[in-house]
Amino acid sequence: MSRYHFNKQVTTLDPPGGDPRTFHRKLPGYDASPMVHARGIAESLGLGAVWIKNEFSRLDLPSFKILGASWGTYRALDDRIGGFDEWSTLDDLKRQLGGRFSLAAATDGNHGRAVARMAKLLGLPAAIYVPAGTADARIEGIRSEGASCEVVDGSYEDAVERSAQDASDDCLVISDTSWEGYQDVPRWVIEGYSTIFKEVDEQLPEAPDVVFIQMGVGALGAAAARHFRSRSGGPRMIAVEPDHAACILASMEAGEIVTIPGPHDSIMAGLNCGTPSVVSWPDVSHGYDLYMSVSDRRAEEGMRILADEGIVAGETGAAGLAGLLEVCDGPLKERLGLGSGSKVLLLCTEGATDPAAYERIVGRPPG
Repeated sequence: MSRYHFNKQVTTLDPPGGDPRTFHRKLPGYDASPMVHARGIAESLGLGAVWIKNEFSRLDLPSFKILGASWGTYRALDDRIGGFDEWSTLDDLKRQLGGRFSLAAATDGNHGRAVARMAKLLGLPAAIYVPAGTADARIEGIRSEGASCEVVDGSYEDAVERSAQDASDDCLVISDTSWEGYQDVPRWVIEGYSTIFKEVDEQLPEAPDVVFIQMGVGALGAAAARHFRSRSGGPRMIAVEPDHAACILASMEAGEIVTIPGPHDSIMAGLNCGTPSVVSWPDVSHGYDLYMSVSDRRAEEGMRILADEGIVAGETGAAGLAGLLEVCDGPLKERLGLGSGSKVLLLCTEGATDPAAYERIVGRPPG
């Protein structure tokens, strides 16, 4: 059952730090992801404009996660070795590392594959841990990067706990969530996502009125909040989670971080998280006007609508549109003041990471 919570403590936030886009531009194949003007969706929902930042492909991977994983990995390695010498390409970094380290991460699929790709590019081994029920296609995607992939008998949080056990002088854990004593890398991952929103500013003809962001542990959500809430007069921000994994919504209702019990079994696999990230929480809890949950049915509807617009979106990728559909199908549309002049920004955060599931839901294979 979908539910929602309005935030009474929205504030202006500090802008993102670091300069990850300069780093990202040095990665092979970097280019800004496309911005799609989805006129058909806007017309059908009675809105002025719907723009979709399409992260179906980033640096030859099917999601945005490589932006955070690459920056987090670079900063962690730079910190560990006491600073890289001047470099121009990843081969320069690879030579300086000399294969001295390994990487580990927990994932529902996309983050782990991105960490595995960075390990491959830098000539390092990687061990990736996934929760029970992870689609075979996502596991094979991780292994295709040359990393090991172990299925943990439990939830995403259990996979995170297992990955943390690998931390050592020689093994760096690259996580997009945080825990006591482990916060630097998740902060760098959040910084890495700022590249998305710098591109958004360059691509949009005018500022959006409303932004929908899908939430897992909150890393992407924190990056979006820092970007749009670091200045006054920004858009209204709406956080979207699956009905059975709405840990940020539950935490907002409780007034503090809480862990919600499983099973976290939404088809929106990248959002199947039971506990918000401690590092993300200050930005996520103060940067959004509305927190809402959506059903898997809405995500499937969103996938089919996006396919009709020429956008191949996985289940998690369609979550932002699922939130917009839910809003426009009930009283929240009027309460938020959405109408024929409203300009909405969505993120399609992944392509078809599970092709078999995509074909079952959409009725045709991705392509």
